[in-house]
Amino acid sequence: MNTPLNGYVAALKALHEDDRLRGLKPPKGTDFASSDYLALASAPRMKKALFTALEVGTPIGAGGSRLLRGNCEEHEALEADAARFFRAETALFFGGGYIANFAVLTTLPQQGDLLVLDALAHASLHEGARAGRAEFQISGHNDVQSIEDTIGAWRARGGKGRVWIVVESLYSMDGDFAPLKDLVAIAERQEAFLIVDEAHATGVYGEQGRGLTAPYEGRENLLVIHTCGKALGAAGALITASGVLRDFMVNQCRPFICATAPSPLMAVAVREAILILQEEPERQRPLIELVDFAHRQLAVCGRASSSNSQIIPYIVGDNARAMRLASALQARGFDIRGIRPPTVPVERARLRISLTLNVGQDDVSDMIDALVEETWGNVQ
Repeated sequence: MNTPLNGYVAALKALHEDDRLRGLKPPKGTDFASSDYLALASAPRMKKALFTALEVGTPIGAGGSRLLRGNCEEHEALEADAARFFRAETALFFGGGYIANFAVLTTLPQQGDLLVLDALAHASLHEGARAGRAEFQISGHNDVQSIEDTIGAWRARGGKGRVWIVVESLYSMDGDFAPLKDLVAIAERQEAFLIVDEAHATGVYGEQGRGLTAPYEGRENLLVIHTCGKALGAAGALITASGVLRDFMVNQCRPFICATAPSPLMAVAVREAILILQEEPERQRPLIELVDFAHRQLAVCGRASSSNSQIIPYIVGDNARAMRLASALQARGFDIRGIRPPTVPVERARLRISLTLNVGQDDVSDMIDALVEETWGNVQ
């Protein structure tokens, strides 16, 4: 029988047959899946800040867009504090990292410009590139020469606009770092803008958690996205940039202009998280020590990772096998999730192991023991 849903049913069936059908699961077991790197999401100081805000009358919702009645003093206070903390000229608060990335790439690069996007950058950046005005090209992952060659070929074809180079500082699925020093040099040499998504580095790396772009902040050609829903334990995203780019976004960015402003309570939470980074820098140290410990343990077991960050990709290859391995570890009490295409390349299905201060060294040791046993045991 032909119904309006047949096409969707067929698509879901095809995903199931390829072991790529997704479903929602609540958190269960020891946390090796979240991006709550500094364990701020449930930190007492964060809760207290929100309780206090409610007691003094902070509204739950903004009630409108920032350009109407939704521009609350909590948003402005956060943006001022964030600009000072990240040592940027200005900051602008968005409701989430995805929309912030999409907003930047659909607003700032103009027709006639070239956008050069790292192949493994976040999906939101790829979506923004496709939806934007500028021509875009994909560069090889962390391949500086590929970026140079792409720009050179575009200019040889007559390209005369501005170049925008778009990367993550720490990649979300492979856990490797961008060559930021080289990228900053290319941007200067090519008179290009550099856009850096710090989603997985903010709070974890750099002095007081300012991120890997901290040494370069304040440059007119640098724009940084700091996600607030990972190490900062809240929700939203902050864009740090020159005052000119911020003003252009306020005036021309439809995802900013046409959206209800983020909850003032989230602005309070992010502001408190930034204050915690400044006042409790010791939070970074145990996380880095835990990361070093985990990588040493994996190497001892003969499972050394290509990553050296808190994101550990455990490559399995086959979709079904990756999911069986994830299920086996979940049954043993470890919340580890399988990642399959299209999030990662075909035949690169994996477990994405995330290290946070929600676990300790004993948890990591137990997890690695179970991982090795299950890898060579019942999921072959």
